Amino acid sequence: MGQDNSENLVVGVDTGGTFTDFIWCDRGAWGEHKRLSTPADPAEAVLAGLSEIAGQRRIELVHGSTVATNAILEKKGACTALITNRHFEDILEIGRQNRPELYNLIVRKNPPLIPADRRFGIPGRVSVDGVEIEPFNPDAVSSLVERLAAAGVESIAVSLLFSFARPEHEQMVRKTLRTLDIPISLSHETLSEFREYERTSTTAINAYVAPKMENYIGRLRDSLGAARFRIMQSNGGSISAATAMRESVRTILSGPAGGVVGAWRIGQKAGFDKLITFDMGGTSTDVALLDGGLPLTTESAIAGYPVKVPMLDIHTVGAGGGSLAGIDGGGSLMVGPESAGADPGPICYGKGERITVTDANLFLGRLVPESFLGGSMLLQGAQLASTFAGMAAKLSLSPVELAQGVIDIADATMERAIKVISVERGFDPREFTLFSFGGAGGMHAASLASLLEIPRVLIPANPGILSAGGMLLADIIKDYSQTVMLTLTADSAAQLDTAFAPLLAAGEDDLRGEGMAPQAIACERYLDMRYKGQSYELMIPFSADYAACFHDRHQQMYGYANRDQEIEIVNVRLRAIGRPRRPELPRLEPGGPEPDAAARIGTGTISFSGESMAATIYDRSKLQGGNRIIGPAVIVEYSSTIVVPPGVPTRVDEWANLILETGGSR
Repeated sequence: MGQDNSENLVVGVDTGGTFTDFIWCDRGAWGEHKRLSTPADPAEAVLAGLSEIAGQRRIELVHGSTVATNAILEKKGACTALITNRHFEDILEIGRQNRPELYNLIVRKNPPLIPADRRFGIPGRVSVDGVEIEPFNPDAVSSLVERLAAAGVESIAVSLLFSFARPEHEQMVRKTLRTLDIPISLSHETLSEFREYERTSTTAINAYVAPKMENYIGRLRDSLGAARFRIMQSNGGSISAATAMRESVRTILSGPAGGVVGAWRIGQKAGFDKLITFDMGGTSTDVALLDGGLPLTTESAIAGYPVKVPMLDIHTVGAGGGSLAGIDGGGSLMVGPESAGADPGPICYGKGERITVTDANLFLGRLVPESFLGGSMLLQGAQLASTFAGMAAKLSLSPVELAQGVIDIADATMERAIKVISVERGFDPREFTLFSFGGAGGMHAASLASLLEIPRVLIPANPGILSAGGMLLADIIKDYSQTVMLTLTADSAAQLDTAFAPLLAAGEDDLRGEGMAPQAIACERYLDMRYKGQSYELMIPFSADYAACFHDRHQQMYGYANRDQEIEIVNVRLRAIGRPRRPELPRLEPGGPEPDAAARIGTGTISFSGESMAATIYDRSKLQGGNRIIGPAVIVEYSSTIVVPPGVPTRVDEWANLILETGGSR
């Protein structure tokens, strides 16, 4: 990180399942901190860490929160009601007829977040063209006030048919129910697009998590008195805390999004614009593919519930440092998705009793106990020998074979995740650089690259807190969309200009409201396109040759393109981007190819594929630009440990990144 001339302390915070991460800039000086998360009350770890870092000083805070995510996963959101058209009360129950588990004859869908007794239908209807075909009845809505209050409703979702074409009925519902003084989410404001199930689901989720986010953000704001308080969104940009309270659905994957943004910024500086990001933390692993830009999707879901707001396209699997090893019903070794989390954590943290991936890495010599978290947390390996011996005996393995098996299974799970976002979508992993971060990523990145034949691995400085750092590097972004349903013709250019005009005006107004000067605002336009007759569309950047781009993308995704088929533009999208002042990445002082003696802090015994060998241990903070290392080696730093396999050449670039040349072949 580089110079920052602000008087305020600028802090990025990312709450995770195991650790809460902090990175800050204080008049050009940078620091980092990790502390165990407090799952029962995430704000406790955040406030404790900020108190330690800032004391009584005013801060500027950018925060990635898991509050909305956990509220959905744990079904602990607000008591929410849904108001929709009469006879459409069961849209959340019916959903789509898709069967994600085709051969499971007893599959059960997740029950709706809003039960039947809190779903209300009202008269009033508009057509797909926005024509009123049944008038709105305010008395029918007024009659619900007492029923909603008696049910203890804390938040309301309003989703009426075709509200994106004519929003007046939804606006009148909110006006009628304002006396309840609770949050009301309108679908045309949350997602102004067709597909009533996805629009209703997204609006219901926003209503379900909004009170939780309002309480959480309000508590932090009141406790901190922050000079500026921003929340990271799932789309790779930040928004003000006030906006996040209203549009909470946009924060669901905010932590992982911060990491992808940080990877993109650092990868660009290092000269790589084709990246596969690999974020291995304590509970899960997140992967994303960046082919010249941040990957966006509108086809996300959480716990099976569709969330159609734009999000970075991140794929998550249950493999992390805290993933638990066990024996399945067939007597075979299994790893994850269950995690030890922050409490009790791995055995080597001092409280856990079951083997985790972190324990396996320590057992194999890939972690240096006295250097974990800069020496502030000493790993305890005394119990590992007996625990590994006991489980190994049940599997007829040696303890070392068991530990290696735990690592191999975790690697295989993460390998499959990367294939989902690359091979299955028409991309060749061999053309990309694996950008590894997260506290546990550096111990697995080289072996994972070898499995996928990826030619190199890039590991940034402070990889264990990159998600928090990425939040300080993020733009301010607001997303807008509108269903248009246009068949591509000679008149399409004028029609698209008309469709984009109100979105452009809203984007510029909202970003000025977020504190952005006009010269710091840029707008990106996108089109959701499909062949006429198809059911789903592809999101294509708007350009002079957007039709050709659509054909090419369709070819890549599905293996064919029908260039004579009529094209339909379903939605127009706008990303309004504010470019705030961001810290610059620092350059390292150049050094020779040989690391200084001070960087070598010891040797250790490390196991690769069952073979023990001596490995040099390096202190990353003492490496210089241009230094070169040949594995086997272990490189330690505050937030992570990096394992360099035998024979893998590694260099330090001018931006303090480690570049492991894995060669791209097995």
